[in-house]
Amino acid sequence: MSGAELPARRDEAAPEAFTAGPAPPTGSAPPARSSVHASSGKRLGSARPRQEAPTDLRLVPPALAAWGTAALALDASPGWVLGIVAGCLAAVALLPLTRRAGWASWSRASAAAVLLCVAAAAASAGLHGADLRRGPVPGLAREYATVTAEVEITSDPRLTRPKVRGDHVAPTAVLIDADVRRVQEAGGATVVTRTPVLLIVDVESAGRVAEGGRSAPAGGATGAVGDGRPVPATGSAGDGRQTALRPVRSPWLGLLPSTRLRVGARLAPAMTGGDRVAAVLRVRGEAEPEVVGEPSAAQRLAGRLRAGLREATDGLPADARALLPGLVVGDTSRITPELEEAFKETDLTHTLAVSGANFTILLALLLGPPGLAQHVERRGLAPRLGVSLRATAVLGGVLSLGFVVVCRPDPSVLRAAACGAVALLALATGRRRSLIPALATAVLLLVLYDPWLARSYGFLLSVVATGALLTLAPRWSAGLRRRGVPPRLAEALAAAAAAQALCAPVVAVLSARVSLVAVPCNLIAEFAIAPATVLGFAALATAPMAMPVAKALAWCAHWPTEWIAEVARTGAALPGAGVDWPGSWAGAALLAAVTPAVLLVGRRLLGHPWWCGVCGLVLVLVVVQPPPLTRVVTGWPPPGWRLVMCDVGQGDAMVLAAGEGSGVVVDAGPDPQLVDHCLRSLGITRIPLVVLTHFHADHVAGLPGVLRGRAVGAIETTGFEEPADQAAFVRRQAAARRVPVRRAAAGEQRRTGELSWQVVWPPPSQPPTPPPGSHPHLLPAHPAPEGPNDASVAMLVRSSGLRLLLLGDLEPPAQRALARSPAAEALESVDVLKVAHHGSAYQDPGLIRRAAPRLALISCGADNRYGHPAPGTVAALRAGGAAVLRTDRDGALAVVGGGGELRVARD
Repeated sequence: MSGAELPARRDEAAPEAFTAGPAPPTGSAPPARSSVHASSGKRLGSARPRQEAPTDLRLVPPALAAWGTAALALDASPGWVLGIVAGCLAAVALLPLTRRAGWASWSRASAAAVLLCVAAAAASAGLHGADLRRGPVPGLAREYATVTAEVEITSDPRLTRPKVRGDHVAPTAVLIDADVRRVQEAGGATVVTRTPVLLIVDVESAGRVAEGGRSAPAGGATGAVGDGRPVPATGSAGDGRQTALRPVRSPWLGLLPSTRLRVGARLAPAMTGGDRVAAVLRVRGEAEPEVVGEPSAAQRLAGRLRAGLREATDGLPADARALLPGLVVGDTSRITPELEEAFKETDLTHTLAVSGANFTILLALLLGPPGLAQHVERRGLAPRLGVSLRATAVLGGVLSLGFVVVCRPDPSVLRAAACGAVALLALATGRRRSLIPALATAVLLLVLYDPWLARSYGFLLSVVATGALLTLAPRWSAGLRRRGVPPRLAEALAAAAAAQALCAPVVAVLSARVSLVAVPCNLIAEFAIAPATVLGFAALATAPMAMPVAKALAWCAHWPTEWIAEVARTGAALPGAGVDWPGSWAGAALLAAVTPAVLLVGRRLLGHPWWCGVCGLVLVLVVVQPPPLTRVVTGWPPPGWRLVMCDVGQGDAMVLAAGEGSGVVVDAGPDPQLVDHCLRSLGITRIPLVVLTHFHADHVAGLPGVLRGRAVGAIETTGFEEPADQAAFVRRQAAARRVPVRRAAAGEQRRTGELSWQVVWPPPSQPPTPPPGSHPHLLPAHPAPEGPNDASVAMLVRSSGLRLLLLGDLEPPAQRALARSPAAEALESVDVLKVAHHGSAYQDPGLIRRAAPRLALISCGADNRYGHPAPGTVAALRAGGAAVLRTDRDGALAVVGGGGELRVARD
């Protein structure tokens, strides 16, 4: 139905327009549209594709040309940019001459549109790219100058994610995108400029922050963070859920976009190229931010709304408290790394970022179902309130603007708002348009307005997913309906599959992984997204006026929100939830080539139900990976394994077999995901004891992954609680799961099933009482530990006749003291030695000779910056007759044996 055939306002269409007339005689002109509609039995007829004109693709080439030009021209020199613009304009001027060459008028118009869009995109990108090069800031950054700058905040403050570097967690900092408006070098003049920078505020300046890199929500109203109200601490509970709250006071995290600050800082060059940051502005010291310009009224209103939503969700269960603000306004500050990883594994991350889906739900409330937006039968709030189409379009425009301000101008938000604005313009003018031209127009306008979006993966994923929903999904849905699938299920399945098929290559570039559970997880979660979003927006709108009502609405919203979180966790916990894939554009191209082949095979299989069932069963088995079947197929874990050294990178994590589905875990490694994967591959569901040899991050940071979904009896640690922050982290994790924590000391002996062990280090904190008749000076001297490594818990383990010595990270002073301790005789001629400190060069030769292991195992990360294991250590072990294996080259290692037999299996 073309726009020319519609009245300006369909509300006022004459009734006779829908009256059926007699059938035209054979050979006459085609029946009128009204007759077609009447024959359908509906006032406007059935929504069939044949009633619509072909998809209008004329704007697609100009949009794609502008997108590509913007991405390339951001780094181009001014000369190249001027050349591109001049060349395109000259080509447009020469187009009239092509009439003689036989070019059709539509061809000349299309070429002119592409050339003009390329010129406009090059000019816009050139100007934006020049912002990174002009003014004094880039030069001062190359000199690492200390300056006083006035900056305007352009984003919500956020905290860096925690990263384990060696044996410690990297310091947390507050990151803020900003524009330098004035800059003054020490002793110099003040220069007015406008240069984008990244403001980094050291954690000491940001106040106390929640452990793990998350803190109070960013972008709250003034005082929303600085008032010290409790916010979730990072590091999830053992099951991955947030439970512990502690107060955070951070004035930097409470700043709103458009706020102006005066800071004394040091400039440095940008850490990575190709981004919109001209320099890094590092703020040090304990001073609070000096505000010289208050945020705009719109940002203050948005801050109050966002803070109100957070307050309304404060009393909800942990997952709903974290997810609901993310679903509604994109506030992900409460989401733990573990929950975020689960959403990544299941390709549900798009639900954590406000996107077109949220905006579509809002427009559907206002306009009704999209298919009826211009019809008399509209069922949204606007027609029920008697609002005309054009007034509805105006209200939609206001809603679009508010949506962008409250949810922040992220790529997906801008794309959704731009698409909505184009559609609303068509609605106001009474002209019906396909959504493909709307999407192309949105892309064109956005890359001209902000060329940096052309390099944004988020923007790319948003556009690709929308394109999939507009092109592939309707066809796939129709195909499924023809095969007997119910309409609602067909639409949901087609939408999830289409979006996954087109977005998977881009996701593979970012994560080097392809999810096998993305489609079912998105399909199951889809039914909860709409009610959670609607109720969340209702809570957002009512919070400033009636907080009890907002809390009631948030409480209603927590049910679907918890459902979404449970879907993500369940999907991510499946052993075969994803497969590794090359994380490059070559890998993306390979996946893009494989996907059509898979779809073609799937289409052929739809006609053979039995083959469909077989393939479905195989896919389920690949994803679920039942332990008995996995052991038969892969040989892992090997039958009769006694110890497994997990491959967790640069860190330690070991499992001692303690019965079917049970194991004692010694250290947790640096990454919860890696140790969790190792335990799942072994089928470990019960852990009588977790031994943390010492509190360095490469041994304890993975503790949430050990505790996740498993019954844990106790945690045993060293008595030397340094580093203090990691010791506190362990205690919080244990308290959240109500797992007792106790200290290990030399002399302790324990047994579970066929597994027994003796703690041989560290000695008791108090010197032993001399036996009667003995001389105190003859007792072994136990020097005070010089650091956490020398306080490591060392264990002598016995399992099915094998003797295993686990040395933690003991260094030579403690190793020599251990060799002189009462337990020294028991350490002679062990079967397996877990080499201390990842095989570093600091080893005591005497202890190695005394232990004389048959097998030496070293846990270290590939290409680690410490040079572990040291060649000298490996040589000394081999010289003593030991076979040496290491996780960086051999992967996870399983020790199998008993009764004198000893062998090793690799994963």
